[in-house]
Amino acid sequence: MADVVRAALVQATWTGDTESMIAKHEEHARAAAAQGAKIIGFQEVFNAPYFCQVQEPEHYRWAEPVPDGPTVRRMQDLARETGMVIVVPVFEVEQSGFYYNTAAVIDADGTVLGTYRKHHIPQVKGFWEKYYFKPGNKGWPVFDTAVGKVGVYICYDRHFPEGWRQLGLNGAQLVYNPSATSRGLSAYLWQLEQPAAAVANEYFVAAINRVGTEEYGDNDFYGTSYFVDPRGRFVGDVASDSKEELVVRDLDFGLIDEVRQQWAFYRDRRPDAYEGLVRP
Repeated sequence: MADVVRAALVQATWTGDTESMIAKHEEHARAAAAQGAKIIGFQEVFNAPYFCQVQEPEHYRWAEPVPDGPTVRRMQDLARETGMVIVVPVFEVEQSGFYYNTAAVIDADGTVLGTYRKHHIPQVKGFWEKYYFKPGNKGWPVFDTAVGKVGVYICYDRHFPEGWRQLGLNGAQLVYNPSATSRGLSAYLWQLEQPAAAVANEYFVAAINRVGTEEYGDNDFYGTSYFVDPRGRFVGDVASDSKEELVVRDLDFGLIDEVRQQWAFYRDRRPDAYEGLVRP
């Protein structure tokens, strides 16, 4: 397994329908593969609008089974075609009444390695997610992919340090954080929290945000997606705050061991002293 992994992410504008949205991401993936990328991740509920700006039952129509629904199956074909690992965030229905904000991780041969379900579910103006989603119940999995150990943390999760740390303890080298966050709510945190998490947990983070406004609300998704390394440095430029963009960067996984040996944060943890953190 190579120390340097060429990784990609997509920040996209909503097209108006699922078919064209998926087709657009397929083209971005093919373009990333042509540039040598071996892994790519998409934004939160990538094949739908960010419907959580409203609370309406019509939006349950965006949900589908995982991994046996049409979008994940199509992404499996794409993974086999491109030879890339793909992180696929979708609205999951497990059974009637059981809905989750989910990301499937598909290996380069098309195998679905598993899923992550978003743990922390917001319920504030413009982000009415508790109306649609149950809290995640599958822990903090890290997937042993063709490019290395990959985890997922979804949007609002990023405000909670506990999951970032658990992903690190579970061996993550790269964590994708697909999001849908708007300019007026917490934009000033966007380039603060994920770099801080990358430093504290000593791995790479791929921070993905939508871009533009959509028909179900006035949230202004501001893009500025990026990769950040274990020293908290952006890998290349941050993406546009107004335009769709495919970002492809080389990530030197050898830096993870270098940083962990120098800063030794995992050595100096004190789990024996943290009991109070998990009290209700």
